[in-house]
Amino acid sequence: MAFEGLSSKLQDITRKFKGKARVTESDLKEMLREVKLALLEADVNYKIVKEFINSVQEKALGQSVLKSLTPGQQVVKIVKDELVELLGGTDSKINFSPNPPTVIMLVGLQGSGKTTTAGKLANIIRKQGKKPLLVACDVYRPAAIKQLQVVGAQLNIPVFSNEQSKDVVHIAKQAISEAISKLNDVIIIDTAGRLHIDEELMQELKNLKANVKPHEILLVVDSMTGQDAVNVAKTFDEQLGFDGVILTKLDGDTRGGAALSVKKITGKPIKFAATGEKLSDIESFRPEGMASRILGMGDMLSIIEKAEDAFDEEETLKLEEKLRKQKGFDLDDYLVQLRQMKKMGSFSSILKMIPGMNKFKDLKVDDKEFTKIEAIICSMTAKERRNPKLLNANRRKRIAMGSGTKVQDINKFMESFELTQKMMKKINTPKGMKNMMKNLNMNDIDIK
Repeated sequence: MAFEGLSSKLQDITRKFKGKARVTESDLKEMLREVKLALLEADVNYKIVKEFINSVQEKALGQSVLKSLTPGQQVVKIVKDELVELLGGTDSKINFSPNPPTVIMLVGLQGSGKTTTAGKLANIIRKQGKKPLLVACDVYRPAAIKQLQVVGAQLNIPVFSNEQSKDVVHIAKQAISEAISKLNDVIIIDTAGRLHIDEELMQELKNLKANVKPHEILLVVDSMTGQDAVNVAKTFDEQLGFDGVILTKLDGDTRGGAALSVKKITGKPIKFAATGEKLSDIESFRPEGMASRILGMGDMLSIIEKAEDAFDEEETLKLEEKLRKQKGFDLDDYLVQLRQMKKMGSFSSILKMIPGMNKFKDLKVDDKEFTKIEAIICSMTAKERRNPKLLNANRRKRIAMGSGTKVQDINKFMESFELTQKMMKKINTPKGMKNMMKNLNMNDIDIK
C-alpha cells in the first residue's frame, strides 16, 4: 500500500489515543506533534501539514471534545474527517457526455504509466456498461503504439492507431469517426509524455485539447515521485488544465504522502488509483475509504465493490443453494472461490481493507501459497475433490508429485480445509452469520 509508512505511524498514534477516558490539552498537542512528524516524513507538503494540524487542533478544542465522555475517540474521528477532506472530501467520477462518444484524454510525464493506465481505465469503464475505444497518440516513444495494442488485445478492447501519421490531432479525429461508426461510446486517448515538462509537449497537448475538445482530461501521476508529483500536477494545471488525477504505482511506495497533497494544491480530484501491475488493478478513488485504510479502520465498501466485479453471480448462487441443502463444501467449491478471490487482487491488499486486521501487524500473506493450493487441488481426481476422505497416504504422495509439492504441504492444506468446512457449516445458519459479524470488532469499522 502506498501509505504504508504513514499508515503504520498514524495507527500507532491513534490506537494509543482512542481509548483514553481523559485527554488534556497537553496530550492533544503531543499527539498532533507526532501526527505532524508522520505526515512530513511521508512527504506531505509542509504548508498542507500545517493547515491540517491547525484544523484538527481548532476543532478538538473548539467543540469541548476534551471534556466529552469519549474524548480519545472524538479526536481520532476529527483526524479521520480532516484526512478525508485532505483526500478530496467526496468521491469524484468520470463525467460522461449525454451525447456519445465521451472523449477522455490522458496526459502526464513519460514513465508515469499512461499507456497501461489507459487500458486499466478502459477496463473499469467497460464494467460500467460502456464500449471503449483506445487511441494511440503517442507517436514518439518507440513501441508505444505496439504496447497499447498488446494491452488492448489482453483486454479484448479495440485500439485505433495510424502509424503512417505523426499528426496527433488528425489521428484523434480519425479515431472519433471510427468510434461513431463502430458505436464506441467512450474514447480514451493515450498521449505522448516527456521525461520532463517542456514547451513542445505542452503545445501538442494544447492543440489536441483545442481541436478534439475532450470531455475529460485526466493527469496520470506516478505516486512514487514524491514532491515532484505535486510540482508536475501544478504545472500541468497552470499550462493545460485538467479535470482529475489518476494515481499510479500506489502498491509500491512506502511513503506516498505527496499524493495527499495533489488535491489540496491543484483543487482537482483524484478519480482513480492504480494499485498493482495487473490490468484489473485499478479502483475508483474513495477519500472516505482511503482515509479509513490509512488509519487501519478498514474499507468494507471497496471489498464489496471488488467482490461484485470478481465473483461470478451464477457460481455464488450455486454455492449458496448447495450449502442451503446441507450438501457440504467440497474442494471443487474451494477452488472456485479461490479463483474468484484471486481476481480481487492480492490477498495482502484485501486483508488491509478488513476492519480490525490492522491489529495483526505481523500477519503476512504469501500469494504464492494460494498458487500452490490451486496446483494441489488440480492434481486430484474429480472423485477426490468431491470426497476428500479418500485421500490416503498413497494418494497424497501422487498428488504431491503432480503438484510439485511435498506430502507435508498436502497434509497442512487438508487440515486447513477441514477447518474451512466446519466454519462453512457454522456460518450456514442465521445464528452463525450473526456470530461472524459480532467477531468483527465493530469499533474498528467506524468511530462515532
